[in-house]
Amino acid sequence: MARKHVLGGKAPQTGNKVSHSNRKSRRKWLPNMQKKAVYSMALGRSIRLSMPASLIRTLDFAGGLDNFLLSQSTEDLSRSMRRLQALIREQVQKE
Repeated sequence: MARKHVLGGKAPQTGNKVSHSNRKSRRKWLPNMQKKAVYSMALGRSIRLSMPASLIRTLDFAGGLDNFLLSQSTEDLSRSMRRLQALIREQVQKE
C-alpha cells in the first residue's frame, strides 16, 4: 500500500529515535493508512481509496466525498482525484 495518500499528500515523517541514554538513531513515522470504500452521491457508486484515519474524519465533517472534493483546489489533488472531482462537478451541474 502506498504511504502517501491521494487527497492531501500526507507522507511519512522522519526524525530521531532517542534512547534512555540519549543515543540518537534515525526512524520513520508512517501515517495511519486505511483502505476504505467511500460512497459518492453524485456518481451513485462507491470509490475505494487508501487514506489516513484523519482524512476519514475530515470527510465526515465535510459531509461526504462529493462536498470535500468540490471544496478542494485542483492543485492540491493528484491526477486521479482531479479526474474524480471533474466527474462529480459534471454530475452536480447536470442536476
